Amino acid sequence: MPRLFTGLEIPADLGFALSLKRGGLIGARWVDPENYHITLRFIGDVDGQIANEVADSLDRLSNSPQFPVRLTQLSVFGGDKPRTLYASVEPSEALSRLQAAHERVLQLVGLPPEGRKFVPHVTLARLRGTSAADVARFLAEAARFEPLSFVPARFVLFSSRDSVGGGPYLVEQSYPLAA
Repeated sequence: MPRLFTGLEIPADLGFALSLKRGGLIGARWVDPENYHITLRFIGDVDGQIANEVADSLDRLSNSPQFPVRLTQLSVFGGDKPRTLYASVEPSEALSRLQAAHERVLQLVGLPPEGRKFVPHVTLARLRGTSAADVARFLAEAARFEPLSFVPARFVLFSSRDSVGGGPYLVEQSYPLAA
């Protein structure tokens, strides 16, 4: 059974810029730059029939309008027990509309609603045994973060295998966004 999710790819030049933040954080399992992405909708493990229905249904969203995406700062999920270091994506109405459209289309296929609030981000590292103090120190040292922007030309249906740290992610199908 494939494990699927939809997302936006991060261009190689932005991936390189983000990868320069790697290192110096105890307990971090760094994501490879080629696996950086913004998840729009996690789908999970599905059988082949559902996977085909998902791929077909997402085709309805082809040619959604393009929009700018801006990465603004480093942050962490988990508070006192940090678990993920990420680059924040500046909220935008266009990004929220695209994500909501994914949610609607995938529920029509029969998938349950996503239970988590959509917080757009690019995961840089998964943290294990990393103290909040270590994260605070890392963020203070890496505080200078020049915003990075791009305009995605497409969204994709990714597959992944069950692994530690995420990836590798494969593009199963891509869907163009209208210029």
